[in-house]
Amino acid sequence: MKKLSEGRKMFISIMVIFTVYALFFILFEDYDRRFLEPFHEASDWHLLAFSLVVMVVLAWLLNRYSKRMDERISRDQQMKQNQMRRELTQNIAHELKTPVSSIMGYTDTILNAPAMDEDTRNKFIARTNAQAHRLSALLQDISILNKMDYAPDMLRQELVDVSVMVADIVQESEQALAKKQMTFKNFLPQDISLHGNWQMLYSIFRNLTDNAINYAGAGTTIELSAERRSEGWHFTFSDNGTGVPEEHLPRLFERFYRLDKGRSRDLGGTGLGLSIVKNAVQLHGGNITASNNKGGGLRFDFMLIQQK
Repeated sequence: MKKLSEGRKMFISIMVIFTVYALFFILFEDYDRRFLEPFHEASDWHLLAFSLVVMVVLAWLLNRYSKRMDERISRDQQMKQNQMRRELTQNIAHELKTPVSSIMGYTDTILNAPAMDEDTRNKFIARTNAQAHRLSALLQDISILNKMDYAPDMLRQELVDVSVMVADIVQESEQALAKKQMTFKNFLPQDISLHGNWQMLYSIFRNLTDNAINYAGAGTTIELSAERRSEGWHFTFSDNGTGVPEEHLPRLFERFYRLDKGRSRDLGGTGLGLSIVKNAVQLHGGNITASNNKGGGLRFDFMLIQQK
């Protein structure tokens, strides 16, 4: 069934109210009729005719205004979407430029310096490889966002064991956690299963984990817990690290938004991780918020709805 536009909703609502009022006033003229009776006086018929004329004129005016209202809303939305696309394209071009320039610079240096010593050559090759991996990660994140934006219905749905998934992510992250003397405390129950897309659910917990490892600070503790609700599961992912200035919290989920752009690039981040998290959570019927813990550190609260 086609969804009614805002203009149509307004038109129907006003016409229903007017029609009900007009019928009540006509059938119970001056509110002194107690029963439905035929009209005996000419004034009654005049009132009925006048009401019908007013209703037709009002309907025409409202219909015209509702169309203009819908056109204006559609035009504003289109302008906003175009602006967002332009900004996204500019951001993507800017993000791709850095690793591509680095790869070209290192490879040009290697090709133009055949007498370069082996240690320097290997160092440049290693840096080129790191930039290639960063470029690959950026393209993969962009691909994921495109799937969620333009083809969410094509994502495969299945029963996913979230408890096992998170346990695997913790194990995969052991080396990175140990390198920064960080601890991951997984308090999830052992029976969390959700019907959804495996890749999107994985991206939620993996990106939150990577974000904490990269930015929470050395020696911090990550905690993940969940509480069953009637409609699904409420998750809390938090750390006791450096936290985020309050003015930056509302923008954390924006694409390519970074608190410290230079530091983020040095750490290999694409600037899309938390945006992917938000979109993936919304694809599973929930929403996510970010806040600072009172004792320090960053906290994410989100719902994943149990799909039927």
